[in-house]
Parts: sequence; structure tokens; C-alpha cells
Amino acid sequence: MSEPSQPTQSDALRELLDERAIRQVVLRYCRGIDRMDRELVRACYHRGAEDHHGSFRGDVDAFIEWVWRLLEHYDSTMHLIGNLLVEFASPQVACVETYGTAFHRGDPEKAKRNLVTGFRYIDRFERRAGDWRIAKRVATTEWARVDVPENWWPIRDDLLSGTRDRRDPLYACLSGTPSVPER
Repeated sequence: MSEPSQPTQSDALRELLDERAIRQVVLRYCRGIDRMDRELVRACYHRGAEDHHGSFRGDVDAFIEWVWRLLEHYDSTMHLIGNLLVEFASPQVACVETYGTAFHRGDPEKAKRNLVTGFRYIDRFERRAGDWRIAKRVATTEWARVDVPENWWPIRDDLLSGTRDRRDPLYACLSGTPSVPER
């Protein structure tokens, strides 16, 4: 009986690079949601991908329409990623479990527009034509709490804040002109 073969150094390097590519997709997805950049979110999924997200179940294009209707009710969102574990089923398929926390801020008078949630993304990533993207996502809600306005600290008018569009300072940096935007 032969012993199982040990991965070669090049196999380990390929897996490390694949894990980094997958992690980048998850992070770009969060950026796209928080900056309301539809094209960026769409680019994180393969054509025909499925998403089971909260009360939504369907294909990625319907998901983007659904989530945009929700996002429009918030003044800001911020998704923070914690644990991200990539387990390869094959060189072309990975199961990825991501833990995160999402902050949502909207109308102070509406409690459900101001919440913090703990979530997990359970993703089937596939490499197609050399690109790792989401083929199927299941998003779980692990906990949620109301973020009451009495606990908010006001942001001073002289402090720069992010925006949920391409006026955000990020896009100036990405275009090669990292400057402070005019108010």
C-alpha cells in the first residue's frame, strides 16, 4: 500500500494564490455593497450564480435588484470580515466560510433601519476560465441587534465621511489621483 502523496511546493503555492484570489472576491463584494457599486458586486459572481440571502432566494441578477432596494433605505452600511476559511474540494472548486459583522444606519426613527448583524457567508467558489468567483452563496444571520440613535456619536461637519457612490475618496485613489475630495 502506498502512502498518500504530499503536496509539492508548487501545489502549496498555487493553493495559497487561489486562497488570496478568493479572499479578494469576498472583500470586493463587501466594498461593492457598501459603496453601492453594482458592477463590482456583479463581478464577484459567475453567470447563473445563486444567492440565498435572508428572505431572498434566486439568481444573482435578481439578488442584486433585491439587495439594491434594501440598500436604498440606508444612509450607510459597513461590512467587516473576520474569519475566512477556504477548503478546496478540487483545484476548481472551494467551499468558503466567512464570518462578518454588518452595520446599517438609516432613519433614526425606524429601529429596523439601524442594526448590527453577525452573519456568515457559506460560498461555493468555482474557478472558470481562470477566475475564482461565487457560484452559490448561502448567507446566514447569526445574531442581530438594534443600534439605537442615543448611542450614536455625531460626526463633526469638518470631518470627511465616505459616500455610497463614486464620489467616495476610494475611487480617486483607484483612478491614480489619491486626493482629498471637495466637500
